[in-house]
Amino acid sequence: MPDARAHLTSLALKLGFDVAGWADAAPRSAELEQYQGWLDSGRQGGLDYLTRQLPRRADLATSLPGVGSVLVLGAAHSFPEQPIPSGGLRLGRVARYAWTPDYHAQLEPLLERLKVEAERLGLRARGYVDHGPVLERALAGRAFPGWQGKSGMLLSTSLGAFTTLAVLLTDLPAPEEPAPHPDRCGRCTRCLAACPTDAIGPDRLIDARVCLSALTIEHRGPLPWHLRPSVGEWLLGCDLCSEVCPWSLHAGPMSRLFVPDPELAHPDLRRFFGVSEREFTRQFGGTAFARPRRKGMARNAVTVAGNDPLRRGRELLEMASRDPAWEVREAAVWAWGQWAEWTQAERMRADPVAEVAKTARRVLEEAGRR
Repeated sequence: MPDARAHLTSLALKLGFDVAGWADAAPRSAELEQYQGWLDSGRQGGLDYLTRQLPRRADLATSLPGVGSVLVLGAAHSFPEQPIPSGGLRLGRVARYAWTPDYHAQLEPLLERLKVEAERLGLRARGYVDHGPVLERALAGRAFPGWQGKSGMLLSTSLGAFTTLAVLLTDLPAPEEPAPHPDRCGRCTRCLAACPTDAIGPDRLIDARVCLSALTIEHRGPLPWHLRPSVGEWLLGCDLCSEVCPWSLHAGPMSRLFVPDPELAHPDLRRFFGVSEREFTRQFGGTAFARPRRKGMARNAVTVAGNDPLRRGRELLEMASRDPAWEVREAAVWAWGQWAEWTQAERMRADPVAEVAKTARRVLEEAGRR
């Protein structure tokens, strides 16, 4: 039914998606082997549900019986820099995808429109916005011009790396897929050099155990001590590998569907403290901040403050020291320690002889008390 495909593709573009294309629902053995190897290496970290979902990812008929074709959709979220609102304590950076209300809530109604239209045409359909057991990036690489970059991200010469994916499974017969897009990464390794934790493997797969996006969003409990300095100013997620990609730079700011909110791009960190989880959910339930929950965002905020060389978050650390969540209090202890080390280093640089003498006196006094 080529007319049905053309009709649904046209409707998707009219609804605001930047790119749409069709892929065969049957996964390629190479794709499954790569994914299985990634799981076997343990690089999914604590995301155990990915392993449990593998049989469903390998057979999309478990999600839609009779599935044959997948309409793969992409929406750009390459926003320009947002103005910093006045007032509040606004430290750190937020990944661009989180600058708008939850993209799931924005894209799911559009997928429902496409599903209803597909059913009107006599088809069976089911849509997912990255929460279903689907290998979206592999399908996207076969459905429209794009390739898996060295960063592990789906890259496009027109959209760069900032693309949110969604899929519509249908029982249309398998389409004729376009020829694979050539790999345009060439000898460029900017993404690898930009990653602060070396989370990108030579096989173009991400190690979620050290990736800042996974740590600041999915990780529960305290962040690993040895990775906290690498978190730097990233409050939620990390865009570094996508920001430095020449194709992202070439595409420039781009978004039709999503509208960024400066209050989400530069949140007041004090809003993560002094409120219950219920109140936090009421304020941020429709945003990406809800995923780490209040104590996760508070933990991240304290880590960012601890990494701030200007030490602008004293008020934040004082609130964190009294926080009901133990992982937030623990992060505050680490942050105070960071500041103390910096203070000592600054004193040493200013007057090393005096600091050495002071340390020597303290050691002698302590020895005398013994």
